[in-house]
Amino acid sequence: MRAPDAWIVLLRVVVALWFLKAVSTKLTLIYDAAVPYPSVAPRFLGFQPRRVAEFAAGNPLGWYKDFLEGVVLPNASVFATLQAWGEIAVGLGLLLGVLTRAVALVGLFLTVNYGLATHWMSFGQQGFHLLLLTAMVSFLGAGAGRRWGFDAWLVGDAQRRWLRLLA
Repeated sequence: MRAPDAWIVLLRVVVALWFLKAVSTKLTLIYDAAVPYPSVAPRFLGFQPRRVAEFAAGNPLGWYKDFLEGVVLPNASVFATLQAWGEIAVGLGLLLGVLTRAVALVGLFLTVNYGLATHWMSFGQQGFHLLLLTAMVSFLGAGAGRRWGFDAWLVGDAQRRWLRLLA
């Protein structure tokens, strides 16, 4: 196989685009003092608790069902906001290859939770989340941003040794 690291770049970019596409409907622009800034869309803040309740209703994992109903649902706006910003961080970090291991950890955390919430729904859900989980573990192990990403620049400079751990 020629240039195997280039193939992980392809996977990194495709997964990044998936995360960015997933978050695109969860954001809106707020115009305050003529400076627009992104915010979590009210539509998503209203939709997310209904979706979490659906995931909890049939979930056979009692401890995870209790977590969804007892922690996530009462704090739905906080979790919706964390989900949206987490997906942005993962999408942009993977796309640019910056702090790839750190954002892969965030992506792994999100993916595990998505998988636990939906594993009982269909075989397709199980397979998709297993592949996404495998990709995140691969990005962690390979330091996927070191090829065609900003992590190559961060790791290459001896004066930024503390950043090497994150990259």
